[in-house]
Amino acid sequence: MASRPQSTPAHRAGPLQPTADARCALRPVGRSRITGGFWGEWRRINAEVCVPQGPALLEAAGNLHNLRLAAGQAEGEYRGVHPFLDTDVYKWLEAAAWQAADTDAAPELDAMISLIAAAQQPDGYLNSWFQVVKGGERYRDLRWGHELYCAGHLIQAGIALHRSTGRAELLAIARRFADQIDSTFGPGNAVDGVCGHPEVETALVELYRETGEPRYLSLARYFVDRRGYGLLAAKDRRAAEAGPAYCQDHVPVREATEVAGHAVRQLYLLAGVADVAAEADDPELRAAAERLWAEMVARKTYVTGGLGAHHDEEDFGDPYELPNERAYCETCAAVASVQWSWRMALMTGQAKYSDLVERTLYNAVLAGVSLDGERWLYVNPLQVRDGYRHPDGDHGVRRVAWFRCACCPPNVMRLLASLPHYFASADDCGLQLHQYATGRFGDESAQGAFAVRVVTDYPWNGRISIVVDECPAKATPWTLSLRIPFWCNGFRLVIEGEPTEAVPEDGWLRLRRAWRPGDALELELSLEPRLAVADPRVDSVRGCVAIERGPLVYCVEGVDHPGGGLDDLLFDPAPGLTEKHDPTLLGGVTVLHGSGRRRGTTALDGARGGGDGAASWWPYRSLGRVIRAKARADAGIAAAEQFELTAIPYYAWANREDGPMRVWLPTS
Repeated sequence: MASRPQSTPAHRAGPLQPTADARCALRPVGRSRITGGFWGEWRRINAEVCVPQGPALLEAAGNLHNLRLAAGQAEGEYRGVHPFLDTDVYKWLEAAAWQAADTDAAPELDAMISLIAAAQQPDGYLNSWFQVVKGGERYRDLRWGHELYCAGHLIQAGIALHRSTGRAELLAIARRFADQIDSTFGPGNAVDGVCGHPEVETALVELYRETGEPRYLSLARYFVDRRGYGLLAAKDRRAAEAGPAYCQDHVPVREATEVAGHAVRQLYLLAGVADVAAEADDPELRAAAERLWAEMVARKTYVTGGLGAHHDEEDFGDPYELPNERAYCETCAAVASVQWSWRMALMTGQAKYSDLVERTLYNAVLAGVSLDGERWLYVNPLQVRDGYRHPDGDHGVRRVAWFRCACCPPNVMRLLASLPHYFASADDCGLQLHQYATGRFGDESAQGAFAVRVVTDYPWNGRISIVVDECPAKATPWTLSLRIPFWCNGFRLVIEGEPTEAVPEDGWLRLRRAWRPGDALELELSLEPRLAVADPRVDSVRGCVAIERGPLVYCVEGVDHPGGGLDDLLFDPAPGLTEKHDPTLLGGVTVLHGSGRRRGTTALDGARGGGDGAASWWPYRSLGRVIRAKARADAGIAAAEQFELTAIPYYAWANREDGPMRVWLPTS
């Protein structure tokens, strides 16, 4: 299937740019900018702190040294134990490339591109681990080698630099590698196999979109359809223990009924499935993507939008297996979830996908980076117990400057750098605002250019002011669509000073009229605090509630509740919640207050011993005695035993001191 990419000027296209022939209900807008507010501040931190610190951290970790070894520019030993360390360089390059659309290019950009070019072999192959450690051996360890995974991130970095600045040298390097892969894999070629870590699929589709070369789309489709047939057979003990589901090689994606295995691998694969389904107009693949997304959300997604229940294999776990203190919720999985859900939103036009993007961005992604942009979390648990030892490292709950496996920091960097491209879309009828941020969002259409300006203090304030900034010359009606989040219990809409009755349709408020420049709207979403409960099959949080306000999930931290820890905390929902914005706390957050107390240990102690044969040293007691003791204790609770419970946004936890934290609060 040959197709030319859409004509989009450099620096206007984002990470995802479907062709004109793609079967997508919506397309990303070409002119998006975030200029202030909540996300403007996060992007400023990313631009001024996160991205600039990347080169020094990559140097210290040895990633650049390894590429110099491959290029013959250095001597010594390969640094690190992973075969995929090149990807951290490529993800940082992608972040720097998107950032270059707004600011001057990072000074290290040219040197890194020159180093990558020098390390690339004459036929296009490029992987420092296999070139240096394995003596040039290629594609012999597809399950663990990550060669195609590395190639995918290189391709995405090359596309980003080309789209943001028009520079083509990194894209040329990436394309040579893609051509080498295309000449090696697939029918009639030497290798019939897939990568143990999906990622190259979506990169190849985007390379097809950027170049118009149909071979790349065909190769992506081959990789999608060959997975699930046991090509990644277990050849070592680790692979045998993990099983084929670990790398989604247990069942073809067209037949799969649930997400499984390593969460990041599954999500990257499904992003590629959505891309192939859209460009190849494949209804069966689209149905599979829709089915798996629905299953994942219903049975394997945390309230924060986080994904991944197990530490050992970084995988999903069983349905409704969502532990709190052992939650994995890798930051990379949150980034991949945003990428997949955004593709689903564009392909289908359905608001629910952007609902999940919002929840994941505000909670699961932002929790992975500190407020100052200098420290990171690899995993994001929903509870830290009293007295928990806080080890550093990839699996710790203390924020650190970098990781041995540093996939998450540059992943967050590239998402924040390209974030405006995830906020709005367009179709033949008009413009859709999926997320709300201060900025300007618009596009070109057959009728002419149209754009809106947005000013908002969301998520702290539900008021969103929108002014039509640009319209086609002729007074042609077009539709401005505003997403009404599924959690929103009420909203108010005013157009040109007049309250307007409008009814959302499938999550969209569709406003069609002959808009003119200067027309003003004000949408106000209700942000009243609310309490969430989980599906009763989630054993870990039965009898608990989570506090939410707007798109934010809240948590309590030990630092705000001295004198007893959080393991014995009880939340009383009856008095309700009050809110207050504190501009001096955690960079400025809205704090929620409620009523709490701690379990009376004397009540439990009183149930020990006695005629049922229990002993004081045995922690399991007679239910009847516990109930009677609790009733006596509750009747004697004095007002002084109540205390004010303080909840902060979950994304801001672990920024003051190490200590206990919990999202789900027991009520009895």
